[in-house]
Amino acid sequence: MATLAVTRRFDLTDEQWALLEPLLPPRKRTGRPSKWTKRQLIDGIGWRVRTGAPWRDVPEYYGS
Repeated sequence: MATLAVTRRFDLTDEQWALLEPLLPPRKRTGRPSKWTKRQLIDGIGWRVRTGAPWRDVPEYYGS
């Protein structure tokens, strides 16, 4: 059985992401591409809400 890093344990599964992704607005083709994916940002919001930590303490993997 594969293990996940502690900071990634509660991230969305591929099945959950497949259900959520079509509900998000499409990416705009103008401007600079985002450094982080929508999935990383949503997982970061979930991490922050779950832990109650301030935004500045969100792990870098999830974006700024």
